[in-house]
Amino acid sequence: MSLDLEVIPSGEWPMRVGARLGAVMGADPSKRVCLATGETTRPVYGSTILAGAPEVFLLDEFGGLPEDDPARCAAMLRRDLPGVPFHGPDVDAADPDLAATEYGKLITEDVLDLAVVGLGRNGHVGMNEPGSTRESRTRVVRLHETTADGARAYGASTRPSWGITVGMYELLQARELWLVVTGGHKAGILDRVITGPIGPEIPATFLREHQNAVVLADPAAAGHP
Repeated sequence: MSLDLEVIPSGEWPMRVGARLGAVMGADPSKRVCLATGETTRPVYGSTILAGAPEVFLLDEFGGLPEDDPARCAAMLRRDLPGVPFHGPDVDAADPDLAATEYGKLITEDVLDLAVVGLGRNGHVGMNEPGSTRESRTRVVRLHETTADGARAYGASTRPSWGITVGMYELLQARELWLVVTGGHKAGILDRVITGPIGPEIPATFLREHQNAVVLADPAAAGHP
């Protein structure tokens, strides 16, 4: 089992990935697309031109942050893809576990056509932290320290300890998966994702079991000089 790797020159990476995403999202309003947020996808979305928009689902969301906190994933997606409506998990619900279950049901009403995900430094996808299995469903999760620290880098008013994430199970059911990765600081973990053992220690390795998954990386992340 393998994961296709496409290395795109750094100067062209946002524009080319953004154009590719725009072509998918604008092609058919009936498509269902799951999108990650953060520093890797921000330039992609900034280069995405939409003629129309499909049904969009937020990949994950931090819990315990104010609704207007800039580190909320919903806030980032509104900023990076302005005017595009989307679904997201209700982390402000009185019962977050029930909210996660309901969000999972919404996603599985039909197959996702495309899931765009990033890669965490510990190999997480979304908030599927190490220990997540291929059968992990949409759920409330406790955040790894590096993931929680990442929220502070996005301007979080406080350090979150939990969140809701789309599960590996739902992601692996998508018709197409893109793992977008940039920067030399991700080169080591990306190499382990592509060449190391498949298992819950590095949840991103499960993408190698998908029939239509690709890594869209810049040269630094791919370990190219």
